[in-house]
Formats: sequence, structure tokens, C-alpha cells
Amino acid sequence: MSRLTITPKTYLRVAQTAFASLYLIIITGSLVRLTGSGLGCADWPQCSSTKFVDVSSTHSAIEQLNRLFTGVVAASVILAVLLSIRLVPKRRDLVAMSVGLVLGVLVQVLLGGLVVLTGLNPFSNIAHFLVSMFLMANAYMLLQHAKIFRTVDEVLPRRAPELSDRTCMLLVRAIFIITGFAIVTGTVVTGSGPHAGDETAVRLRIAISLAAKIHSISVLSCVALALALFFISKRDQLSKKILSAPLERWLLVAVFQGILGYVQYFSGIPVFLVAVHVAVSVLVWLAALDLYWHSRLPAV
Repeated sequence: MSRLTITPKTYLRVAQTAFASLYLIIITGSLVRLTGSGLGCADWPQCSSTKFVDVSSTHSAIEQLNRLFTGVVAASVILAVLLSIRLVPKRRDLVAMSVGLVLGVLVQVLLGGLVVLTGLNPFSNIAHFLVSMFLMANAYMLLQHAKIFRTVDEVLPRRAPELSDRTCMLLVRAIFIITGFAIVTGTVVTGSGPHAGDETAVRLRIAISLAAKIHSISVLSCVALALALFFISKRDQLSKKILSAPLERWLLVAVFQGILGYVQYFSGIPVFLVAVHVAVSVLVWLAALDLYWHSRLPAV
């Protein structure tokens, strides 16, 4: 490592790997819950009181594979930190963001243990998922900064954002915040629904119908704001240029997610549709972050 110099192109690949692994662990984690394998390993950090690794049953094998994949995630974010130190020229922003990933994964490991030791308590499950959303945001920012670094091959000076329309800026911020709120309310729907990770797991003491209504209101409100931004941004050529592509991406995934949510709810919340819904929820969150990121360019 003392003689190793990392190029921007190489580091971008490392950032992409960390990003992909963090997304995949969310998918595998949701499958653990949706298959009722949340307590397939009833102990932590061992799978059981007598075995560190146990694949004697389907549930334990599913949970064990998810735990083992956590090691892949940990390796990818640790590598991101180690290689960020060897970048030429030095980039303190990339070092800080990659360290944030390592700290976030450590928190996730501890929360994963808490989830098991509390018998899949819904609040610990919610915290587990929300930290995953924070990690995805962190990984997204690392990836974007790495892309810029690769493009210009130098540290750019910090400048003011190009988006000067105050109304558009306020709408972008509102979409970002309410998207986050929709993610939180979505975890409440899951915590009060049938897919708690185990048949004996405790659910939130809220009717799933009420939780779903609150969640859908937050999503519809966000879509309404996005449509308002879509038309308002057209009055200014610069706003249209900056926001058009990321806003269309957000609307595409958000509308698809909304339709999927209604279909899964009225079809009895089937496991497959819930799994897709969880996966797309990450894309909605990333699209909101992407919209905010573009509204702030070139402030990097």
C-alpha cells in the first residue's frame, strides 16, 4: 500500500462496487424478512448458541447468506477508505465520505444484532432500513464526487449553484424532504403488515389501512409538488435545462412505485410485489437525491 497510487478511474470503480453492494444488501435483507427468515438465526453474532454458521434449515440458510453478504459490503467500503488515502491528488471529501460508509455499515451490523436479539422488534427493523437509506445517500454522494474527480482530474473550487429560481429551489427541497417522509411512512406500513420477518414477530399497534393511507398521502403530495416543479421550471430556460432530466427520472420511478403500491395493497400484499416495492423505494429515494444534487451543481 505504501507504493500504491490510485487513479481516479480506478477509484470510481471502487465507489461503484460499494454502491452496488449496499443496494444489494437491502434487497437480500428484504428477502430475509419476506420469506419469514428473520429469526432463521436466533442468535447473534453466531447463528445459534452452538453454531457460528448454520444452514440446517431453509430459513437459517437465507438469514446466514444475508449475514455473510454483509462481509462483502464491509470489504467494499473498507477498500473505498483505504484507496481514497492513496488517491493522487488528495481528496479529503472522498476520504470523509468513504469513512462515513464504514461507520454506517458498523451501525448496521449492530442494529442487525439488535433486530435479532429483540425478536424482530418493529422499531429496530425500521431503524435498520432507515440507516440503509442513509448509507445509500452517502454512497451516491461518494459516487458523484468520484465521477467529477475522474472527469476533471483535479479538485474543483466551490462555487454557487446555477439554479437561481427561488421557487424551483424550494420545490426541489420539499420533494427531497417529503420523499424521505414517504420512506419513513412506508416502513410503518411494513411494520404493521403481515411481513414482519417471522409469524411470531411483534407488529406496530397501528392498522395497516391507516398506515397505508398516510403513506399514500405523502407519496401523492410529493408527486403533486413534482408536477408543479415540472411546469414552473419551464418558465426559465436555465431551470429547465438543469432540472428536466432528473425530475423526469424521479417522476418515472415515483409514479411506477405508486401504481405498484396500490396493486400490491389491493391484491393482498403478495411477497413478490412487496420485494419489488422495497427495491424501487430505494430508487425513488436516490432519484430525489439526484434531483437535489443537480439543483446544486456546480457546488462541489
